[in-house]
Amino acid sequence: MLQTPNFTKMASMAFPLVRSPTKSTTIFFHHKDQTQNGNGLKFVRGKKLLKDLCTWGIGGPCNYFVQVFHQTHLLSAIRYCHEFSVPYIVIGKGSNCLFDDLGFDGCVILNQIDFLERTEPGVYRVGSGFRFNHLGILSCNEGFAGLEFAAGIPGTVGGAAYMNAGANGQETADSVESIDIVTTDGKFRTLNRVDLSFGYRSSPFQDMNDLAAIVAVTFRLEGSVSARKRQQELLKRRRSTQPVGERTAGSVFRNPTDLGISAGELIEKAGLKGCCVGGAMVSNIHANFFVNNGDCTSQDMLGLIALVKEKVHRKFGVELEQEVLYFNPYGNIASSGKGNV
Repeated sequence: MLQTPNFTKMASMAFPLVRSPTKSTTIFFHHKDQTQNGNGLKFVRGKKLLKDLCTWGIGGPCNYFVQVFHQTHLLSAIRYCHEFSVPYIVIGKGSNCLFDDLGFDGCVILNQIDFLERTEPGVYRVGSGFRFNHLGILSCNEGFAGLEFAAGIPGTVGGAAYMNAGANGQETADSVESIDIVTTDGKFRTLNRVDLSFGYRSSPFQDMNDLAAIVAVTFRLEGSVSARKRQQELLKRRRSTQPVGERTAGSVFRNPTDLGISAGELIEKAGLKGCCVGGAMVSNIHANFFVNNGDCTSQDMLGLIALVKEKVHRKFGVELEQEVLYFNPYGNIASSGKGNV
């Protein structure tokens, strides 16, 4: 999911989207292959492939790549990008991202802030780079309900909060108590749940202009003797109804509201299961999952997304809305078909 302002909607989730400083000037080619700023962060130029940073396995090289393991590292990386006018994105597991084969003409900041604190029974303060499925399993094993669904979501905590990830009648916002963020002017803020407005696969962070990244999320869960059993049932159902183990990005489209039918059902009823464009294929197991068959390009996947949208609209008059995010190689983010996010 993703994790930066204007950056992704979940990513692996990730956060906000592409951040462009006051001007967008690529300066990386003036540096050696590897350099570091005053805080010891190592920025690697032109060697990291985006296909290795997302679950779809698609994407060319990014101009700069850096890993951050603490909120101070994250802030230093963001300040560095602002200092040199470099567009940047912050990502987690990249589970809802479609990167371009041309790569990204900017800096990719990989969020590895993965601490976990138990502040009181059932209350967890978790780094935004912590794996969301691990948190779901851990909390249920400790006897707390609220994140049973999380065990089946291969993203990060930050990406889950940014996208308000959900499944099986639960969503991330249900258990959030507060969220710590860093703003583009370098300030840390804590936002309480009562002051945050979430919706279906949406959060206020998606429209927060001064958001640089989510740093941590505090969850308050309820004690439950049946949480682990319910989670096991959900995981068993997931294994039988989704293409687990294949290269996918989760659900490609949001479920239409107020229609009583899911995006996957619409795609299946349009006869599109197994439909291919190059190396991209609509899963035969779940029609809202698109698979990289091994040699898929970004254009293959964009073509399949456009084809499915067009056929569903022609047959049912429904305009499907993308849940996955496409990253333009030159610093703009767009959900193909919408033009921008």
